[in-house]
Amino acid sequence: MRLGTIPKTVVCPNCGKPVPWVPESEWRPFCSERCRLIDLGEWFNEGHRLSESTGDGHVPPTPEEKDGRH
Repeated sequence: MRLGTIPKTVVCPNCGKPVPWVPESEWRPFCSERCRLIDLGEWFNEGHRLSESTGDGHVPPTPEEKDGRH
């Protein structure tokens, strides 16, 4: 980091703490290994998911909608 420059700061996606975006911030964008692991656990438990996109704006039906159980 150059003398006199202020590093960009991002917000930890898990807890909201500010995290300087510098090489020394080992877990960026997370503030700590704990926050990183909590987020990873959310992905494993399907708490976070990427939506399936067809690129044309169409949203595919859910399994319940396919089976008529919505």
